Order: sequence, then C-alpha cells, then structure tokens
Amino acid sequence: MTLSYTIERSLESDLIAIKEDLMSIQSNLQSIIKDDSLLFEARLILDELICNGVRHGNRREKEKLVDLLIEISDKYLKIEVKDEGEGFIYNREEYNPLSLNTGGRGLKIVDGLSDEFYVKENKVIAIKYLQGDFGITNILR
Repeated sequence: MTLSYTIERSLESDLIAIKEDLMSIQSNLQSIIKDDSLLFEARLILDELICNGVRHGNRREKEKLVDLLIEISDKYLKIEVKDEGEGFIYNREEYNPLSLNTGGRGLKIVDGLSDEFYVKENKVIAIKYLQGDFGITNILR
C-alpha cells in the first residue's frame, strides 16, 4: 500500500498572518507524522523556508505570495517553497558559523536537515527520506 498526502497553500507575506496558517499546517503534519524527531525537523524546515520567502524573497510585501507544497509518501517528505522574489544562488560552502553573521544560517540548517536540498532561483526544495531504521509504519500515523 502506498501512502500519499499533499498540502498545497498560497500564503500572504505577512509574518503575523502566516503564523495561523503555519499552526494549521503543523497540526495537519502532526496528524500524519508520529515520529517526533521527523515532525520537529519538518516544522523547522517549514518555518525557515517560509520565513525566508517572506523576508528575503518577497521583502515583506503583503500583496506577494509564498507558495507551499508539501508531499508525504511512504518513502519521502518533500517541502517546496516558492516566493515572488528574483531568486538567488545558494552556495553551501559560503556560510561560516564562526563569523556570527546570521545571513544564510537558516538555509544551512535546512540543508543539514535534508537528505536532498535544491535552490533554483526563487524556489527551494527540501526532501527527507522516510525509509530507514524506523520503517515507515513507525514514522507515519
């Protein structure tokens, strides 16, 4: 049996308004993902990518949207976030944690939590594989 679940939303670029949307999305994830570690990582990835889209991509312009697509199957969790910004080039090696500069730290965290991480212009995709020591029945509800 193949499990499949999708969440698709367009969110306005207002961090206060987005908080309620994120709580709803996280509640949906909590009803599907029973592994606390995976749930924590998914929430962190989601928060970082959406906040980056609002702050940096859309420059907090409320009329601009952040598009979110979450796909969960029995093999992977994929979080895709696209904003209306110009896009950027992500360099894994560029961020230096010793510099105390916060710019790029969120993406570095997401990159570290993800099994696959892609940035293409104004779209970011993070993928976590669910096959592993836990087995799918121990990860999803």
